[in-house]
Amino acid sequence: MSKKMAVLLMMVLSFSLIFAACGTKETEDKNNDTVDNVDAGTGDEAKDDNTFKVGMEAGYAPFNWTQMDDSNGAVKIEGGSDYAGGYDVEIAKKIAEGLGKELVIVKTEWDGLVPALLSGKIDGIIAGMSPTADRKETIDFTDIYYKSDLVMVVKKGSQYENATSIQDFSGAKITAQLNTFHYSVIDQIEGVKKDVALDNFPTMRVALESGIIDGYVSERPEGVSASAANDNFVMVEFEEGFETSEEDTAIAVGIKKDSEMTAKINEILAGITDEERQSLMDTAIINQPSAQ
Repeated sequence: MSKKMAVLLMMVLSFSLIFAACGTKETEDKNNDTVDNVDAGTGDEAKDDNTFKVGMEAGYAPFNWTQMDDSNGAVKIEGGSDYAGGYDVEIAKKIAEGLGKELVIVKTEWDGLVPALLSGKIDGIIAGMSPTADRKETIDFTDIYYKSDLVMVVKKGSQYENATSIQDFSGAKITAQLNTFHYSVIDQIEGVKKDVALDNFPTMRVALESGIIDGYVSERPEGVSASAANDNFVMVEFEEGFETSEEDTAIAVGIKKDSEMTAKINEILAGITDEERQSLMDTAIINQPSAQ
């Protein structure tokens, strides 16, 4: 090979390496751009999310329950084939409409509702939750959307069916839902046998039916619901009832601290008349599944 030919060959090889390096860098840049765009797109999608995600147990009739179809205006539960219905669902639908967003129901255990809100899994809690002082330390609440008194649910024919005072339950085995003020007021009954708190109302109804407990504390709508769903149950209302504060018996929407959504929801709630709210509750009691 001549010296001239050798030099020419070396030049060709050098240009090839340069172009290859440029090609690799360009590809890397394009790949990096793609990753950046995906990340940016995800962020944009999150910001532009047009849904209002609401957390509830879907097991506290007539406020909220689970059913198999969309009858009576029930809304499909995210990630499953079941639907959620009830008073809370109807309120959630009105709020979502007022916000111009699509309602998404996220079925969540009671103890998981506040953590789900704080983590951003849901946008609001509409689950028959009272705006207590303890909860207000962690989250904000809207104006009240329902208010109710406390009652006791017992078995028909029991010695407690005709009780008129909470003190008539001295010696009775009484419980309420875990992590609710319902459970704390049991201490106002002298001589009561305070049973272990239970996770949800369906479980309490089973415990009452089986005789494990003599009664459980609930709000009046749930008591009406329980007695309507099971002929063996009776709701006891008191002449001398539990001592409660207004924040205990009121129900509001739970929202993240300092969220601009709170004021918007308050405007929507202000547009729902007392008559309409009572009508929604009466309808929910009628429409509740018998198993709830």
